Amino acid sequence: MKTLRAIGLAVIAALAFATASPAQEPVWHHALSYQDTVKYPADFAHFDYVNPDAPKEGLLRLGEMGGFDTFNPILPQGEPATGLGLIYETLMTPSYDEVLTDYGLLAEAVSFPDDVSSTTFRMNPEARWHDGEPVTAEDVVWSFNKAKELNPNYAQYYANVVGAEVTAPGEVTFTFDQTGNRELPKILGQLSVWPQHWWEGTDAEGNQRDLGKPTLEPPLGSGPYRIADFNAGRNVTFELVDDYWGADHPTMVGTNNLRQIRYEYFLDLEVEFEAFKGDQIDAWAENRAARWATAYDIPAVNEGRIVRDEFPNDYRDRGVMVGWGFNLRKPMFQDQRVREALNYAYDFEELNRTIFYDQYQRIDSYFFGADQLRWTGLPQGEELEILESVRELVPEDVFTTEYTNPVAGDQQKLRANLRTALNLLGEAGYSLDGNRLVDANGEQLSFEILLNGPTQEPNASAWQKNLQTIGIDATLRTVDSPQFINRLRSFDYDVTYVAWGQSLNPGNEQRYFWGSSSKDEEGSQNYLGIADPGIDALIDKIIFADDYETLQAATRALDRVLMSHNLLVPSYTYLKTRLAYWNRFSHPDPLPEFAVAFPTVWWWDAEKAAATGGSNTGD
Repeated sequence: MKTLRAIGLAVIAALAFATASPAQEPVWHHALSYQDTVKYPADFAHFDYVNPDAPKEGLLRLGEMGGFDTFNPILPQGEPATGLGLIYETLMTPSYDEVLTDYGLLAEAVSFPDDVSSTTFRMNPEARWHDGEPVTAEDVVWSFNKAKELNPNYAQYYANVVGAEVTAPGEVTFTFDQTGNRELPKILGQLSVWPQHWWEGTDAEGNQRDLGKPTLEPPLGSGPYRIADFNAGRNVTFELVDDYWGADHPTMVGTNNLRQIRYEYFLDLEVEFEAFKGDQIDAWAENRAARWATAYDIPAVNEGRIVRDEFPNDYRDRGVMVGWGFNLRKPMFQDQRVREALNYAYDFEELNRTIFYDQYQRIDSYFFGADQLRWTGLPQGEELEILESVRELVPEDVFTTEYTNPVAGDQQKLRANLRTALNLLGEAGYSLDGNRLVDANGEQLSFEILLNGPTQEPNASAWQKNLQTIGIDATLRTVDSPQFINRLRSFDYDVTYVAWGQSLNPGNEQRYFWGSSSKDEEGSQNYLGIADPGIDALIDKIIFADDYETLQAATRALDRVLMSHNLLVPSYTYLKTRLAYWNRFSHPDPLPEFAVAFPTVWWWDAEKAAATGGSNTGD
């Protein structure tokens, strides 16, 4: 399943840059990587981390929150069903034991000139849609154009790609409006391809299909699974395609081993967890420290029928930022002193001690966990040179002051922090009127904290209590997932809990995270409403970096500037995946270095299933 890895991952293709000049015959490459070499040669049989003899059987039942109302993979509106990445494929596909290295899948090879003014993919002649039709270069061009037309995130991501055309039989060439954007061949390799002939055809009732509209007609794909059954908004079952074209492709051998994968939808997280404990779903990715520490003293765990594991793999090749994001489109948050003051009212240390079982680390970087990309100390070397080049556009304190989160954890420290908050708010024009913090017009500082379900309610309530202590009217509103998604897409919130995942090679995705061009694009991930020329300039420094060292330096500079603006209240993270699952599945040992890859490389273990009590093989 392609989640965070599906979009936003970027890389310098060092190997593939050793191409011929545009005047010469192109040099074709079977893989792209920012490393000096790729691990697997063109004739490799399968990835080292898979079990090529894994059985193709069993049913995996997974839980999802909310519902779904469409199988359309591209629209920014509606709620697409989870798992559509099992149906559709990309031009290239990642290896999980290398850092951001992709190998050909729908495309068998890629080439581009030294100045990176274009890139060409040569299609795999074996690739087929589930109806037997070939996956063509024309499908790729159509999919690219539709992605840019219908989804603002893709429009931002592919902003420098100005054309796509079939330039030879089975070859598609993308042209760029600027040279030197070295990640564009890589991100175009991540392009999902959809069947033009199916979407431009009619359904069983003769109705014209439309990629620009939601649909609950099971779509045609090229991937290892198809939709076998569904109940709208309640569940959807995917089953292996028996004549899947890529079954023997080296990137697919030993993967996609479950005969069926079913997603059951829930409206309440606690109900979903009870369903897991009651053997109604097979796996549970834990997101609450308290539950992980206290809720598993049950017979199924004590008897070994449920396994609990913690895996660091997923976090080894990425960074993360999570926090209470301010919507800068709202006037009350446009003063940086207000934003900084609200951080002083957040007592992470007390939360970690009392309800998080000391499991978490406080975040202080937009690339937390990616040490080579995050800011550290005062700027020096190439990072300092980059910041000097945009000095008039960035805060002066990035040159002189290291960012620090306020630290509390006891009443004395918290009171000191709240006094600092009031001082900052006073500088911004607010004053206490009794127990109300008001502006010059006597209006109380008020805002709503929007929550997606109950998980963050204890976190938000503790912050809310401290805010009320200094006269701020902060209210909590918990909504269901569909309403939350719609409000997030339309930027209809004051403050909400937001997160961004980062690869080790950031690039074009930074534009729709924090670029001015994405501020008013509904559906973009510029949740904070940032439109800042200094940030824009640093994003371009990343995208057009000449080498990886410069990219790292530019990223550290961007990170430092983002932190300096106090755009959110950073919260916390746990750099391991906490996974509980019924003991009827096995996985390679060791797992790939950079992914748990559940369920991609796992398989149904009939012997374990018999001992656990599982009998549903999905056949």
